[in-house]
Amino acid sequence: MTEHPEQNQPPKSVEQTEQPPGPGNDPGTGSSTLSRLTDRLDASTLAEATKEMLREALGEVAAGSGASGGPSPDQRVFLESISVSGFRGIGRTARLPLNAKPGVLLVAGRNGSGKSSFAEGAEMAFTGRTARLEKQRGEVWRRHWRNLHDGADPKVEVRLALAGDPRPSTLTCTWPGDDVTAPEVEFRRPGHGRRPFENAGWGQALNSYRPFLSYSDLDKVISGRPSEQYDSVATILGLGELTATDERLQAVEKALNSAVKEAEAELPALIEVLSALDDPRAARALAAVTGAGAPDFDGLDALVTGLPDADDDRLRELRATVGLAGPDLALVGAAVDRLREAVAVLDDVRASGAEDAHQRAELLDRALEHSRRHTDEDTCPVCGSDRPLDEEWADRAAGQVAALRREAATAQQARTGLREAEDAVRYLVTPVPAWLPAPLADPWEEWAACRAIDDAEQLAAHAETAALVLADACAALREEAARELQRLDEEWRRCVTRLAAWLDRARAAHAGKPRLRQVRAARKWLKEACAELREERLRPFEDHSQRIWEELRQQSNVDLRSVRLTGGEKATVRKLVMDVSVDGTEAAALGVMSQGELHSLALSLFLPRAAAPDSPFGFVVIDDPVQSMDPAKVHGLAKVLHDLGETRQVVVFTHDTRLQRAFTSQELPVTVLEVEREKGSAVSVRRVTDPVGQALADARALARTPNLPPVAMTHVLPGLCRTVLERAFSEAAWLRLHRAGLSEHEAEKTVTAAVTLVDIAALGLFGDPSRTGHVYRELRRRCGPGAVDLILRCQKGAHPSGTPMPEPLRFVGDIAAIAETVRKPKEATP
Repeated sequence: MTEHPEQNQPPKSVEQTEQPPGPGNDPGTGSSTLSRLTDRLDASTLAEATKEMLREALGEVAAGSGASGGPSPDQRVFLESISVSGFRGIGRTARLPLNAKPGVLLVAGRNGSGKSSFAEGAEMAFTGRTARLEKQRGEVWRRHWRNLHDGADPKVEVRLALAGDPRPSTLTCTWPGDDVTAPEVEFRRPGHGRRPFENAGWGQALNSYRPFLSYSDLDKVISGRPSEQYDSVATILGLGELTATDERLQAVEKALNSAVKEAEAELPALIEVLSALDDPRAARALAAVTGAGAPDFDGLDALVTGLPDADDDRLRELRATVGLAGPDLALVGAAVDRLREAVAVLDDVRASGAEDAHQRAELLDRALEHSRRHTDEDTCPVCGSDRPLDEEWADRAAGQVAALRREAATAQQARTGLREAEDAVRYLVTPVPAWLPAPLADPWEEWAACRAIDDAEQLAAHAETAALVLADACAALREEAARELQRLDEEWRRCVTRLAAWLDRARAAHAGKPRLRQVRAARKWLKEACAELREERLRPFEDHSQRIWEELRQQSNVDLRSVRLTGGEKATVRKLVMDVSVDGTEAAALGVMSQGELHSLALSLFLPRAAAPDSPFGFVVIDDPVQSMDPAKVHGLAKVLHDLGETRQVVVFTHDTRLQRAFTSQELPVTVLEVEREKGSAVSVRRVTDPVGQALADARALARTPNLPPVAMTHVLPGLCRTVLERAFSEAAWLRLHRAGLSEHEAEKTVTAAVTLVDIAALGLFGDPSRTGHVYRELRRRCGPGAVDLILRCQKGAHPSGTPMPEPLRFVGDIAAIAETVRKPKEATP
């Protein structure tokens, strides 16, 4: 590949290159959107209550949008390699090596070579799906996706370089079953352990800045639902948070408004029921709901709950009587039976002499203790008999003590059981209520008197009788009161049930009306603020899209005039509008543009999103973007991808050789990998060219060319070899600085600041341009003692005398060996 003249110069810094306008270049994008909106809110003339409602909704959105563990723009992610086995067109493990840095890499190969299996494998690992999967949801695709030759254990492994991490992270995607839509993905990051990728916090970033674009995705960008197109752009403009805030407020408004409408819808039927009832209470209720202003909720509540000013004494007494609960005969009967059983058990214990067992046990225990202290006594200290208290007597006495104490324990348990049974009966005895119907006064006094009875047998008998009498009296009065209440109150009671149900809903709805007015005011203000911010955010995005379109249109007579977001509330009116003109006449984009033009337009919309500065992904994977494009647009695409490669790692999969020729013809730097599929789904990858390889190829071509002037060998060839080394050291320097946590912009600035070959070598070998004094020693250690002499000869080529070149091809080969050794950063000696 012919090298662009500018390739011999160090890469331009960010300040020296014109940054393509993007939505993230505005300091207000991304996470600052909410803070800027809060500032506007503080300065607005809204009522304080409405402001507080908006602040609360914004705070909930801010709290819900954070995802721990995920990537951030300050820790940009690049791809180091993609390994695939047993998936789609790849059998045994095949590895696609990538340069984890900005630049364009083409992965070329014929149809069926397996190249798209790398792209789809990486997309599955990151997102769990692919555009092809969504488009082809048939059973054949879902069940027959394994490789036919080596599909027993399909696996995808993606190695990632995260800025600031000294070692790569790994995404490992496997499938426990036959369903391709159900992979298991593990994320391993050095120093952070392993976890399921779904718990790593990358979901929001992948949704907002999806770095994968396939041919099917191009169709979706321009043919998806209008609301989806709107949301995809609004998200990266930082408007997704505003949409989420409005959705929260909309949910509140819907709930409050629904409550008001439901209460109002029930009211006519309730009025009809109250009007038909010949009852003074119904008349009062009717006046309360139909009066001027809000319903009289206090008056209605008094009617519903039976307060004195809304119900006569007779009805109140009847309802109180119906609610009276006398003794529970089942519980009382069980407690009395337990008490009588406890009395019987204690009587049995007394009859058995167990009550005296404790005293007898204590007496024998003292005798034993006396005999242990006075072993020389021959007579009993109690009765004075001459029977000796020897060991045989002590053993018998100890056995008697144990038996007596068991009997004493039985007596204690019986006494405890009796106390507990007495307490259980007394617990059931309720005191006399403050209000009682006259017929219940005496029976309830008798029942309450049970608490003062100390004798257990009397307590059992009295409680049983008093409970039965009182329960019967209560039951009779309740039945009588219920019949009377039903006669007097049946129709009103049915009405009250309906009125009570409406009252609860109506009171809540009325109480929510001030909040409903506030939320409507909040949404109105938010809509206006969102429209202003939307236009502000969209301008740089629109400029970037138009810039890309100008490169891609290439002889098209279609002008992209503007990209607009319209609507913003309802999905039916929320859409992305692309205004175009054909030869100066306004037209609808989808109606007048060819398929190739539509795909170019889709790229113009996708790339600003993928390249947004707020995106944490330093890479973009594009599969088959050339289809339907004419040659002129392919040349424009190469230029667009080259510009994107200034700040992004661009990996393009294509079978169309026109794209590679477009890079070559425009002398744009590009790395090309060729994928080949052999028998048995064996897929191999070989590097066709890369920036270092390009310079080496030029040097070898020069070294092989006969009959050149001597100056070509003594001056030009060393200069080409110096370029080889500069590019190798620069590649190592960029990778080393990225691993140290520098952004790609800062890394480029640092590499650009290194002017001499030794300065660049110090960056590549140590990541520190000040260590130029250690470069030669490190080169001897890594590349052998002759490496320094080779580098000095490259530098002498720029001098007037040049450098002798007796074996040019061998010299180029030695330089190639050094370049391959130093282009990958390794630990250097201190």
